Amino acid sequence: MIFGIPITGQTITYFLLALIIMISGVMLMSLQKVMHMAVALGGVFLGVAGIFILLGADFLGMAQILIYAGAITILMVFALMLTQRGDDTESPPANGWRVGGALVFVVLLCAAFLYVLRGTAWPVTQSAVDPYTQPSVVLLAQSIFHTYTVPFELVSVLLTVALVGAVVIARKEEE
Repeated sequence: MIFGIPITGQTITYFLLALIIMISGVMLMSLQKVMHMAVALGGVFLGVAGIFILLGADFLGMAQILIYAGAITILMVFALMLTQRGDDTESPPANGWRVGGALVFVVLLCAAFLYVLRGTAWPVTQSAVDPYTQPSVVLLAQSIFHTYTVPFELVSVLLTVALVGAVVIARKEEE
């Protein structure tokens, strides 16, 4: 146990994924080139998908990988490749006060996190309990297609009407 947290494979995996998310987030905010920022954003999306999978939400984790880490990141990269004329970004000179202030803030934030970790009474269970008898994808499919069939169909009709309305509005603006 470290800081009252039991060391298991899930705990180690969680902290590794959290580290990946934090490093990617810091890279996202500190990089100068937009293309590199898009790749760092993909790292954040992949880390969040790992957290979802670790929590047992397999469908949500796979959707995160397919939609955000895959499609949206690739769409951003293509948009940047097609619209960027050249690399005319100049990095501003590093200001000593900004760097020092950022380091002090990071140290204070880490100290606050450590204080909260040490002060929290973490519940420890003796055995792992799986509350679901089936995988989460099966439960999701059963609830969508058996329990909530009519609302699911109504939402699909509503989205189709919204799409047609958006096309009509866009065509009127062209004329």
